[in-house]
Amino acid sequence: MTHSLALRTAEAVADLLADPATAPIGPDDASLHRQHLAYGPTGIALLHIERAAAGLGPWKRAHDWFAAAARQPFTSGPDSHPFYGAPALAHAVACAADHLPGAYERARDSLNQRMSADVRRRLEAAHRRIDAGRLPELAEFDAIRGLVGYGVYFLRRDTTGADVRAILSYCVRLTEPVTYDGGAWPGWWTPSGPSGRPDERFPGGHANNGMAHGIGGVLALLALAARRGVTVDCQREAAYTILAWLDRWGEKTGRGEAWPYWVTRDELHSGRPDPSPPRRPSWCYGTAGLARARQLAALAFGDIERQLDAENALVSALTDREQLKVTTDNGLCHGFAGLAHIAARTAEDAHASTAGQLRAVIPPLLAAVCPPDTVPEEVAEAVVRDKEAGPGFLNGAAGMALALLAPASVAPPRSAWDTCLVIA
Repeated sequence: MTHSLALRTAEAVADLLADPATAPIGPDDASLHRQHLAYGPTGIALLHIERAAAGLGPWKRAHDWFAAAARQPFTSGPDSHPFYGAPALAHAVACAADHLPGAYERARDSLNQRMSADVRRRLEAAHRRIDAGRLPELAEFDAIRGLVGYGVYFLRRDTTGADVRAILSYCVRLTEPVTYDGGAWPGWWTPSGPSGRPDERFPGGHANNGMAHGIGGVLALLALAARRGVTVDCQREAAYTILAWLDRWGEKTGRGEAWPYWVTRDELHSGRPDPSPPRRPSWCYGTAGLARARQLAALAFGDIERQLDAENALVSALTDREQLKVTTDNGLCHGFAGLAHIAARTAEDAHASTAGQLRAVIPPLLAAVCPPDTVPEEVAEAVVRDKEAGPGFLNGAAGMALALLAPASVAPPRSAWDTCLVIA
């Protein structure tokens, strides 16, 4: 029953967002966020691409959202990034091209060329920064704005190309210590706060652990590449440097571990994290995304003990009332639907001893989004019209609906929509 409600809710969201001309979205969503994968029409197109690829809906809906997005040119070059401008369009177009040979291949290839040039420019700047002994900005390497996002795109699209290996080699360098301000710092230590801007709450900067903006995404990319047989010198050593860092900062809770969102300068110097209340175990930050990254690394390098630790950590987080209590929305990025999707993806690769436990946590997560006594159409209407979350991919209705499909249908995604999250 729970699975059926989730699928009907996803269908109802898709129906409400069927046509950009009639979808109940505000002008800000249609224009201000036109180029943004997280909030705009390209992210909504991903929902229709996945449903069409699975035989659940017509391709025309995806075409219409592409048309709505592409009425004006997309930004490329220094002002773009994996979730904004031409690279954001490229991700959605590539997902469609996989299933419609000939329809979008020319557009995809043109976008790939522009992205490849941008990757080369970004890598040159990053290596100059490393050579000069300076600390990186989050946007240099993270999954949303940086080289990890480009890396996971090209890993999926062109494993034999030079771009992937060049980005992996950069990731290896990123894990090397930096001598700065009289001491040795992790190579990914940033001088800003988590927003990427100077923040008085983070004097001396921080080390970001997250999947969206931190070293968790780097670990996941190194692991995904290794699993596909794409390797560079010292890739395993770099991955284990990150794993050792996470080992150092993990905190025991219940049957598994939880990880802080970041490490501050004072915490680094004291060697222990400051006490904090339970935090939500989301994709972007926290235990859910990091558990998946650690599982991927363990699978890539044949580390059964670490694999079990990662899977048990996710089971623990998704059955811990205190952690779930601070999960307050249903979206993809940091809500219950996103947790269900990560649990389903992790269960696909899980050890026999933990796979059943991971699948068992999915129905309660789906029920949090679609309680048994609700009407799917009413749930869909409420989330699509939620002005704070919006209709989009990362926080809004389209992403929630996408994240419900795999766990509710007990089948992996047909398109590669979730590769931009660095979890597959």
